[in-house]
Amino acid sequence: MPKMKSNKGVAKRFRKTAAGIKYKHATKRHILTKRTTKNKRQLRPNAILPKCESASIVRMMPYA
Repeated sequence: MPKMKSNKGVAKRFRKTAAGIKYKHATKRHILTKRTTKNKRQLRPNAILPKCESASIVRMMPYA
């Protein structure tokens, strides 16, 4: 039986850890001059995906 393919978009955006699925916040790449300092600071730390959304992500990354 052939290997299952992982969704490459999901594989690049999420990492599986012991605590859960880790991801970076959106809208933190470029054109940051219009964002407030407070908003940029709040987007800084990586976040853990909620349990209710992690099942679909795990399904797209079968070997992670």
